[in-house]
Amino acid sequence: MKKVGYYQDDTDIPLYNVETWMYEDFEVGEKVRSIRRTISEGECMMFNSLVMDNHPYVADDIFTTHEGMFGKRLVAGAMVFSYGLGLMANNNVNTFSYGYDKLRFIKPVFIGDTIFTVRTHLEKRPKYDELGLIKVSYEIFKNEGELALYCEHIQTVKYRHSKNFEAEKPAKG
Repeated sequence: MKKVGYYQDDTDIPLYNVETWMYEDFEVGEKVRSIRRTISEGECMMFNSLVMDNHPYVADDIFTTHEGMFGKRLVAGAMVFSYGLGLMANNNVNTFSYGYDKLRFIKPVFIGDTIFTVRTHLEKRPKYDELGLIKVSYEIFKNEGELALYCEHIQTVKYRHSKNFEAEKPAKG
């Protein structure tokens, strides 16, 4: 029985924008680059209001113009982080976020700046019976390539065959 708007038997229809790579497919050293994205004033104010960020550097044009260090408003760091990772987001049904490390805001990003992200696969190691850990770095650049943000994302990812865990498991000692 089929539900409206939902296929019960859709195995022959490929899912759009979904990845299915596994732990074994992850290649240390691989790099990929995102498309670019310019950040507008309207979306900055929307983001600031959604997260209740009213810091003068992101929300007060008079303050930043007359008293601020940069002479113009910043894009909230949380927004740069979110957009930068979103530019590289994948929809891999076999991975789950484990956390972020080394989040650093290196250079300010201003309204009107254009950002892009480079993801580098840093390492992988076995962790659980069914899942290994992978670590990637995200470098978010602004405009012509000035590094603005760096972080590392740790994810768990399913093994294709859990026996691989046993083969790679470090010796206890």
